[in-house]
Amino acid sequence: MNKILIINAGSSSLKYQLIDMDGEKVLAKGNAERIGIPDSFLRHTPTGKDKVELEVKFNDHVDAIKMVIDALIHPEYGVIKDMSEISAVGHRVVHGGEEFSESVVIDKEVMDAIKKNAELAPLHNPANIMGIEACQNIMPNIPMTAVFDTAFHQTMPKKAFLYAVPYQTYEKYGIRRYGFHGTSHKYVALRAAKMLNKPIESLKIITCHLGNGSSITAIKNGKSVDTSMGFTPLEGLPMGTRSGNIDPAIISYMMEKANLSSEDVNETLNKRSGVLGISGISSDFRDLTSAAEEGNERARMALDVFNYQVEKFIGSYAAAMSGVDCIVFTAGVGENTPIIREDVCLSLEYMGIKFDKERNSNIPSKVKEGPITTDDSKISVMVIPTNEELMIARETMELI
Repeated sequence: MNKILIINAGSSSLKYQLIDMDGEKVLAKGNAERIGIPDSFLRHTPTGKDKVELEVKFNDHVDAIKMVIDALIHPEYGVIKDMSEISAVGHRVVHGGEEFSESVVIDKEVMDAIKKNAELAPLHNPANIMGIEACQNIMPNIPMTAVFDTAFHQTMPKKAFLYAVPYQTYEKYGIRRYGFHGTSHKYVALRAAKMLNKPIESLKIITCHLGNGSSITAIKNGKSVDTSMGFTPLEGLPMGTRSGNIDPAIISYMMEKANLSSEDVNETLNKRSGVLGISGISSDFRDLTSAAEEGNERARMALDVFNYQVEKFIGSYAAAMSGVDCIVFTAGVGENTPIIREDVCLSLEYMGIKFDKERNSNIPSKVKEGPITTDDSKISVMVIPTNEELMIARETMELI
């Protein structure tokens, strides 16, 4: 029995998947919502059976984990007989700092490090910790692993991760580029190498994880050598509501001109900027695409700004790796917005990309992946759906 339970805990929510690693099949998935808040519920989807929604009170994450286990072993909509069928639990943890360059089995030392790094990811690590502790409470004898969003990027050289600020800020406060979405970037890069039938150690790949949160990574010989997100997930591309790269002096200027606190500016840059800020209508790229087609100039401008920055990052990472063999589009926007892929690829024809409009518009619906360039294109461009849960399960399996 090689069944791995994947847990992705947020502050008031908890997503899960149970994967049978013999064939890598998802047995069930779901999410517990509004933990510690009135009107909480569990949405549970067993593969091959009807989705179930249960209104149940979750006082905390322990209650939520208990309910997840109850759903998984339920006689009607469960998928296993009892908890002993679960071989291990793999936890998504956002920030591993410099301590973790790979996934690890969780012990006291690991927990202490995750807690220490909570100040680097105050919105995420504390919730991840609650999820781990809740599982340890309910399943004390089942091995657990931590798979970090930042770990894949720990191979970046100093010239890529250091900021040009006083060096002691790095030594004393850990201020450097960490990068995020590492599990996603690693998964699609490995999948791209398999589709090309080449060892990943011989390839230069640029992975574009484009969603409400977006990041681009340069992967050379299977290792991350640069990535667009930085000390926090605010850096890099403009995103749904996040500004991405801006002149740092804008922050003090906004504080002075609009009489804002640092918290106000942080809120503005994280939640009211990005394509929402430019368009004034939505952070959802589907809404922006529709509005742009109907003639909304600001929606068109938001998409143009986003696409332009994607093009710039791809160009700069090709330069950083002295070439590129493959470019991958993944995540919600990357997988589902053909017009953005088209705009980006057409601007990169100088690199030897031969874009195939028909392939781009007709990704095989069953596998939802495939090339969007011609067979004789110098650089292969692909769409590959990300699967962070499967990557977490694979790494957990390797560890146990």
